[in-house]
Amino acid sequence: MRGFLFVVGPLALGVLSAANPAAAAPSVERGEYLVQGPAGCGNCHTPIGPQGFDTSHDLSGRLVDKNPAFTAIAPNITPAGRVAGWSDAELSRAIREGIRPDGSLIGPPMPFTMYRGLGDEDLASIVMYLRTVPAVENDPGKSEYKIPLPPAYGPPVASNTPPARGVTAEYGAYLAGPISHCMECHTPMGPEGPLVGTRLGAGGFEFVGPWGVSVAANLTSGPDGLQDYSDDEVKVMITQGRRPDGSPMHPPMPYGYLAKMTPDDLDAILLYLRGLPALPDHE
Repeated sequence: MRGFLFVVGPLALGVLSAANPAAAAPSVERGEYLVQGPAGCGNCHTPIGPQGFDTSHDLSGRLVDKNPAFTAIAPNITPAGRVAGWSDAELSRAIREGIRPDGSLIGPPMPFTMYRGLGDEDLASIVMYLRTVPAVENDPGKSEYKIPLPPAYGPPVASNTPPARGVTAEYGAYLAGPISHCMECHTPMGPEGPLVGTRLGAGGFEFVGPWGVSVAANLTSGPDGLQDYSDDEVKVMITQGRRPDGSPMHPPMPYGYLAKMTPDDLDAILLYLRGLPALPDHE
């Protein structure tokens, strides 16, 4: 059975302690960049039609995963969805901590291991942008869980100050973690969620879908990871879903969203990945 995101400890990426007095003010523009770019929110929240994502119903919700343990449905997060009646603070808490206004917990696969580290300005920007998207009438239903959910994913998050933006490994860790949650999918799962403390980036998690089975790759710096790939090859895999031999990679990696990253953000992520301690595919 797949592992679940029952994480109650602090984020194990070590990137959120640096002061950043020059942080930009929240903006709709920043929110749009994050939601439609590296955060890839539509990868789960936008319906999929025969030709791919149905952008005419962007962010209006869909069935994400159905397995013996749960049926996960990403809700409509446009102004026509239930979030329209939530305050900005309530929506922010739901995104970062997984707690709805009524106190109920949002279940997997929302990556709260990573989202708990979202910076205040970026979180506020995401909320600002979601308030501006077109309202789309769509009721995708509600998730159902046959497994117990924890009381919470950790203690309340009062505030997060992310690293300063730039082509640095520190900012790359923030982009690959709280923003894009790459490290959630590319880290093996234990009974309480991703093993970020011991197996960060080692890959191996399986995703089952219409395409078959995708296995998250090892992103560490060793021979089982990215050691033998050039920077340009890694960038093409991230943004175009194409291996060096030209063969296509499969979902659920959000290649189209990641392709909208700025060159500096992509360089920062690569710099971070190159610094990950080498880990084998299997212990």
